[in-house]
Amino acid sequence: MARIRTSRKWFDMVRRKFFRSSSHTNSIVLDSNACSSPHDGTKTDETASYVELISEISLISNKQLTQEDLAAMKIQAIFRGHLARRAFRALRSLVKVQALVRGAYVRKQTRIALHCMQALVRLQVRIRARQLQLLGKCD
Repeated sequence: MARIRTSRKWFDMVRRKFFRSSSHTNSIVLDSNACSSPHDGTKTDETASYVELISEISLISNKQLTQEDLAAMKIQAIFRGHLARRAFRALRSLVKVQALVRGAYVRKQTRIALHCMQALVRLQVRIRARQLQLLGKCD
């Protein structure tokens, strides 16, 4: 119930923010030269969604866009960013589970290898003891 209330508040806030001034149906002409994406390698999810929004707008260059069109594109970009972050979070938890499983498997392998090495050491001790006994009898 709280989740519905929170999403409703968020939706109302977005609607008020984007559609308050749209009753005038102002048109905006976009120039493809004005939109450029940042070239630094550090992009956050939010920056990536805005870059995606800018690329969508630049594809529709020189077309008249209303405030509703811009608002719809911005909402879509933000929602896509949200989906990408959620997928990344799921992937990150999957990596943690894999690390746990692989850690257990490596510990099992280590236990087996240590057991085999101890068996080899015991065998070497027996062989060395037998060699020493044979050398003692020959003298």
